[in-house]
Amino acid sequence: MRPRFLACIALALTFVSPAFAQPPLFTDALPAAEFAARRARVMEQIGEAAVVMQGTDELPTYQKFRQSNQFFYLTGVEVPRAILVIDGRAKSSTLFLNPRDERAERSEGPVLTPGPEAEKITGVTSVRPRGEFAAVLAQLAGEGRTLFMPHRPEALGAATPGYTLAHAQRSLEDPWDGRLSREAAFIARVKEKAPKAPVKDLDPVLDVMRLVKSPREIALIREATRIAGFGIMEAMRSAEPGMYEYELEAVADYVFKKHNAQGIGYFALVAAGKNASWPHYHAAQSRIDDGLLVLFDYAPDFKYYTSDVTRMFPANGRFTADQRELYTIYLRLYQALMTSIRPGSIADILRDAVARMDAVMSSFTFANPKYRDAAVRFVDGYRTSLQSGRSSLGHMVGMEVHDVNPPTSDGLKPGMIFTIEPALTIPEDRVYVRLEDMILITPTGYENLSAFAPVEVADIEKLMAESGVASGKATAPSPAPPRPGGRNRD
Repeated sequence: MRPRFLACIALALTFVSPAFAQPPLFTDALPAAEFAARRARVMEQIGEAAVVMQGTDELPTYQKFRQSNQFFYLTGVEVPRAILVIDGRAKSSTLFLNPRDERAERSEGPVLTPGPEAEKITGVTSVRPRGEFAAVLAQLAGEGRTLFMPHRPEALGAATPGYTLAHAQRSLEDPWDGRLSREAAFIARVKEKAPKAPVKDLDPVLDVMRLVKSPREIALIREATRIAGFGIMEAMRSAEPGMYEYELEAVADYVFKKHNAQGIGYFALVAAGKNASWPHYHAAQSRIDDGLLVLFDYAPDFKYYTSDVTRMFPANGRFTADQRELYTIYLRLYQALMTSIRPGSIADILRDAVARMDAVMSSFTFANPKYRDAAVRFVDGYRTSLQSGRSSLGHMVGMEVHDVNPPTSDGLKPGMIFTIEPALTIPEDRVYVRLEDMILITPTGYENLSAFAPVEVADIEKLMAESGVASGKATAPSPAPPRPGGRNRD
């Protein structure tokens, strides 16, 4: 009996042990080698200079820690108040971490601390106590080194470069506030300790690196997009007249968490009816009445990368004839734009897109003259942008939903990821129709990472006939779609 008893104990431990596993000391989002390669690329750009940058600090709340994007991009380290020095002359990196806090570890588990183990795990040349940073800074200053430091305020979860800059500027100019951003305060403190060291902005260097995604980054964004799509599709299944916008938002929140998202990429845009006419409406307090169209735009923060997907659907699961006409002409024009995308000049893409849109317009039968007028304005908007030289497709997506987008004269390159999100509007009636997809530029064309989330009227209605996690529908849901790949356009 004893061997059988021991076997039972062993089997029980097999299932129990993961619950007692030690918290990871280093991210599993990317391998340490990828972070090391990024630091090596920075060394190539800065010459004899050095990089000095800090990670974010701990939160004064019971919320999980999330590192700032620029610091994570170069280190993968997820502990508060870390400092990184990249020495362009010595071709080495040094990480400065707080010493071990045994009391905190007894409460929350072990974290990364200075020493050989941290060097092995992170791939950083040297990991030293944070108290030793001052001496290293003094040495760099004494050698007359230029210091590259981030100037743009740190981006945490659901942040964008534009929002962080605007917030920092408003805080600084507010006569009852006057705060410096953490980056500005850190630069000021470094200049105080090393007044003769020239300081340059590191952000342009990192922004160029972040513009074209690596294969592993693409995989993370693909997964973030898969989760976003699943959230939207589950909201479609769950939608019923009489629900509130926040209820559909909660459905996606559940899906995001179920798939291990660490947060949200941006606040949910769940807009019923005329609420959609405010492009960033996010109050989510209105009732979704029968006969309304619902705009749903939401994505998670998954291992420091996000997505941006939008779909529209009827609250009751069936498009009216009027809604079908409006939505269908928009969809065909949208598809004309998407299928024109390829590497190279955005202006060339838009010229092809306008020609395709003109063909769509010439063959489409309108019953509502307002819809015809709105569609004409939609196409003419692209025609005018070409004539004015202000050609644009959408915004970049990566670690931030409106990701860094440094100036480039080369047009679209393989590895860039962005969204298209044109809106067809009738302002006087507060009519607003918009879709949004995640586009990866490939060597021969593009891949729509969010192609699996339905856009055709028949496919939307079929999906909405299924039961969702928050609906009272009796039918069983269909199996989840496979991991999406989209279609590559040649």
